[in-house]
Amino acid sequence: MTIRVFATGGTFDKEYDYIHGTLFFKTTQLPSMFRQGRSTLDIKLRTLMMMDSLDFTEKERALIAKSCAECVEDKIVITHGTDTMAQTAAYLAERIQDKTIVLTGAMIPYSFGSSDGFFNLGSAMAFVQTLPKGVYVCMNGRYFNWDNVRKNRTTGVFEELNLS
Repeated sequence: MTIRVFATGGTFDKEYDYIHGTLFFKTTQLPSMFRQGRSTLDIKLRTLMMMDSLDFTEKERALIAKSCAECVEDKIVITHGTDTMAQTAAYLAERIQDKTIVLTGAMIPYSFGSSDGFFNLGSAMAFVQTLPKGVYVCMNGRYFNWDNVRKNRTTGVFEELNLS
């Protein structure tokens, strides 16, 4: 089983510019993360963009959807900024039904050394292998259906919309 991984940027891949005190994108951290995690999975990685998801427009979401639809793999993990992850998940769910797609991200950049991204990536890789076809968000060790998730901006944790 081959897993397609698409990198889109987000906090996951941000780096810190010590001179200017700003965050920026250089390249995806995913190859390093897979090596560090000693992954033995068959992974095909493609960087689609290196952007903050707050800057995504229809154009970026359309590229993500097109890339998912056109790849031969039916198991897909997408690294994505947490601020608009749920919106992209909804966009994908409207367009792709025949694949298992898991979006994940990080609240702290991987390059900082204490990121939740490493845990979230590992969780997403496990969930994409076991969940049925559909679109999911994976954060904080949990997965959520695309239409039942939100980022709680007070706690910084993803949660179900319909808490019961």
